[in-house]
Parts: sequence; C-alpha cells; structure tokens
Amino acid sequence: MSANAVQQEHSTPPTSAPTAATRPALAPEQLEFRNAMAHLPAAVSIITTDGEGGRCGITASAVCSVTDTPPTILVCINRGSAMHEVFRKNGRLCVNVLSDELEQLAMHFSGATKVPMEERFAWDIWEEQGELGQPVLADALVKLQGRIREFKEVGTHSVMFVELAEVKVNEKKDSLIYFNRLFHKVKRTAL
Repeated sequence: MSANAVQQEHSTPPTSAPTAATRPALAPEQLEFRNAMAHLPAAVSIITTDGEGGRCGITASAVCSVTDTPPTILVCINRGSAMHEVFRKNGRLCVNVLSDELEQLAMHFSGATKVPMEERFAWDIWEEQGELGQPVLADALVKLQGRIREFKEVGTHSVMFVELAEVKVNEKKDSLIYFNRLFHKVKRTAL
C-alpha cells in the first residue's frame, strides 16, 4: 500500500488525467519508487470524516507525525479520490490506527470487498463520537481526532496537515502494519 494505493474504489481520474485505457505506462523510476515504498513498513489506518460534506472512510498508510507543539500530523490522500472533497469540505477527521485484529476492516475501507460505505458505518464497531464528532473505531490501537489546518497539493496527492484535538491510545492492543504489499501483525513487547 503506497500512500493510498488501497483507495481503489474511491479513485477517479482527475479531469485533466488520461483514462485508464489511455494512461501511459509507468516510467522505470516510478516503478522503482513504488517498489521502494512497498518496502517501507507503515501503520495501517482508517481515516474517517463526517460533516457537511458527508461521511466516509478510507484505508491509508500515509500518516506521519509533524510536531508536538501543537500536536500535528499529516495525512496524504489522492486528489483523484472521490473522498478528497468530502475531507476538504468537512475540515476535520479521525485517524483510527488499526490494531492487529482489524485487517478485514482495512480491506472493507480500501474498497476491496465492495461493501457500500453506508453499510460500513452501520456496523456495531463504532464508539461514541468524540469532541469533534468524527467516527471513531472502538477497537482501534490509536484514535486521533483533529481539524485539517492546511491542504497542500503535491503531485497526484494532497497533504492534509491536521492539528489534533483528541488523542487516545489503547496500551493493550498489538499493531497492524503494511509491508511488501501485505498486512503483518506486530506484537507488543514488554520493556
């Protein structure tokens, strides 16, 4: 999963981009970059949002800390994704970092299982919404709710800088990561 490679169902070509049938083949350096990024282990998250733009969630591994003063993270999303404008309009989100037992949810929110978005949010997996009213996964390893302070366009993606308003960590759960195009479970070790 590169930055948002599992956002398959949510991606539509930008209006100026060629269609899949006419899209040029990837250059060798693009293939090399994608392969290198597949070898960069990353936490798997379901990024959710709810508000005037609608409610949605995507699976992504492109989440990174920026600073602790104020607590800020970045999240990358493909600008061709149908969900891009929903995040922009809502202006807030929740990063639900997945525990090792939530691999199937990662597949659902990537679109791989074709389960409709409304059905995903009807499941009994959500806890009471926090301070910002965003969908929060009850069994997530980490739950980060925040306001999107800036969108920065870089190539095919937007980088969302998110100032956090609420941070929760489950110290008893293990982690799910994405490495070499596969999910892996990482056990918590005692210090």
